[in-house]
Amino acid sequence: MAKKNINEMSFLDHLEDLRWHLIRICAAVMIVATLAFIFSRFIFQSIIFAPIDMSFPTYELLCRAATYIGVETTFCNEEIPMIIQNRTMAGQFSADVWTAILGGFIISFPYVIYQLWKFISPGLHDNERRHSKGFIIISSILFFLGVLFGYYIVTPLSINFLANYNVADVVDNQIDISSYIALVRSSVLASGLIFELPIIIYFLTKIGLATPEGLRKYRKYALVIVLILSAIITPPDIASQVIVAIPILILYQVSIYISKIVVKNERKKQAAKA
Repeated sequence: MAKKNINEMSFLDHLEDLRWHLIRICAAVMIVATLAFIFSRFIFQSIIFAPIDMSFPTYELLCRAATYIGVETTFCNEEIPMIIQNRTMAGQFSADVWTAILGGFIISFPYVIYQLWKFISPGLHDNERRHSKGFIIISSILFFLGVLFGYYIVTPLSINFLANYNVADVVDNQIDISSYIALVRSSVLASGLIFELPIIIYFLTKIGLATPEGLRKYRKYALVIVLILSAIITPPDIASQVIVAIPILILYQVSIYISKIVVKNERKKQAAKA
């Protein structure tokens, strides 16, 4: 059966179209998740639990920096004072399954974006589709950069701070595996989605909900929001919050530039029509 023209489709037709796109997305995620589940032992030992080893690149880099400026830091410790344990019968199996699904989503992200784009692109004009050809590539690159930032920056900073924080010497950090994986998952996903800010601003500008003037006007409020956001996804120490806030502020500035380009192009189109 041939696909109907966008103008001929009813509301139920759109829902049916969306349903098939979501089915393809779920199928892709589950296929990759199945492969991740098969190689889960490697993923856990080499990726998930790597940030609790002091040989992790982030710790070595920060230790060298602290040593260079003559500051004592926990980044130079021999080990992180915590152990990972499981307290429930299905705890390790659940951790394995959800980690596989997370890995499936992250690896399948370009395909997820592609399917969403296939759903919304019929409603765009030809020139809008032409100018948005790089959408999938750019959004995927930003997402993967955010994931790497969350894994190599946010996650080790959070683990190091929280593992070395104690209220009394009699308390040991025996961390449940679900709690540990939740920290890694939230750090990675939150960072990946935050790095999509330029894409979000692009579409908000296209539909008229954002302007470069407005983004500049509310820059100081954005700074406050960024600091609050940094405090949420990082441990409550100033250094970690600054490290996380800097790239977010850079992304905000890039978003202003993107918004300016979009508005400029829209004004050229209007002038050409007039």
